[in-house]
Amino acid sequence: MSQKTKRINRRASRRPPASGRKPSDRMSTCDVTMSAEELQVFHRQYQPLFPRREQRAWSLLYLCGQLSNLERKTIEPMVLSLIGAKPNAIRGLQQFIGQGEWDTAPLMIHVQSLVSSWLGEDDGVVIVDGSGFPKQGKHSVGVAHQYCGHLGKIANCQEGVFLVYASREGYAFLDERLYVPEEWFSTVSRKRWQACGIPETLVFHTEPELGLEMIRSLVQRGVIPFRWVTCDESYGKIPAFLDGIAALDKWYLAEVPADTRVWLRTPAIEPPGRGLFGRPRTHPRVKRTAPRPLELRALGAQLPRTAWHRRKIQEGSKGPLTVELAFVRVTPVRDELPGPRGWAIFRRTLGSQPETKFYLSNAPADCSRQELTRLTGMRWPVETALEEAKGEVGLDHFETRTWQGWHHHMLQSFLAHLFLIRLRLLFQKKTLPSPPPRLINGRRESSKPNSNPSLTSPRFCTIINVATMLLTVRTAIVPVLS
Repeated sequence: MSQKTKRINRRASRRPPASGRKPSDRMSTCDVTMSAEELQVFHRQYQPLFPRREQRAWSLLYLCGQLSNLERKTIEPMVLSLIGAKPNAIRGLQQFIGQGEWDTAPLMIHVQSLVSSWLGEDDGVVIVDGSGFPKQGKHSVGVAHQYCGHLGKIANCQEGVFLVYASREGYAFLDERLYVPEEWFSTVSRKRWQACGIPETLVFHTEPELGLEMIRSLVQRGVIPFRWVTCDESYGKIPAFLDGIAALDKWYLAEVPADTRVWLRTPAIEPPGRGLFGRPRTHPRVKRTAPRPLELRALGAQLPRTAWHRRKIQEGSKGPLTVELAFVRVTPVRDELPGPRGWAIFRRTLGSQPETKFYLSNAPADCSRQELTRLTGMRWPVETALEEAKGEVGLDHFETRTWQGWHHHMLQSFLAHLFLIRLRLLFQKKTLPSPPPRLINGRRESSKPNSNPSLTSPRFCTIINVATMLLTVRTAIVPVLS
């Protein structure tokens, strides 16, 4: 091992994880061995989905690099830290991620099968959200001057749309899409399009359309059990997105803008036809005698004090949050006509300057207030998953510019994060690893770990001992790549 590699490994062993959170306690030799064995079992479950033997080894090497304690989890530091200064290995791993001929679709189904086996509940929640990746230059696939949630401002970035699954057992990624801005579909961007290897069949979709496409795929596959879909107001303000969720026979609870209009009672409709004056109507309309719809902020301001109830919800890294909530049955406006009957939920913080959030839900009238309250606090799992994936496994550390490279890296990052969730389950159960579930197309009935409030706590550190990675590399990767 070269002196440069030794220095990298010494620095990696001393520094805290990339997220900045210190490990909760030290791992014993037994824990290291168990983690290394579990990692190899985890990888063996999906390695047949790679068509070539060396691709399976590259995948495990990349996984180990993402799970390592490197500050910057890009390909060159990964290789130097794990197998030493080998230029051919660096080029090989770059080719595997950036241009490798392997399909992410069956691997994503595998991820979903694991999430179903380990975390699945019938009333599970699918959360859709976007996340930005700041970039320099204009040659990375899908990069544009657009709003970047990571920075909280307009910036040069890529934007991804992500699905995260959340249940009482934990949370994990389910799927992703790269948002390609409309400007990339112009003839001016044709050279960039070809250089990045974007499929010729790709058509423009908005972020809510991409999110709905992924949710439809989940329903069609039937691998993941879930009842709810939640989202922030960038998705909730799009009626077609909400109606698409309802058409899938799923319940949504969506944050919506304060100026969203609703009726307290569904107004009467005048059908097309001849009126008293003027030309005949060609479209239905709300009767002129019907009351005008109210904006949610106006409706919330009119609610009596008795309509508000103080509740404690599980949300965020700061622990439980005490808020006041009100629930009203309303009819939202859809193209100036009444939409489907549903719930308006108002949630405000305590204090002298309370902040109010507004939600709409298509849940039935008999849905309990307790369940609706729980769903208003289900924003933090997606934020925590993205924070952990960026801080712990290098979700935003990629340097590839291609379409394939972006999706390959995201898939590998999902696998790395899911393995960390697996270790949480195992260490909290304090037992040896369970037999691997049957995967790919079929669902497997399996015993779930006991629910534990600390399981989904974002304060739980996900760092893996460096010795785990080195042990895995020596026993499973080096023999294949030598």
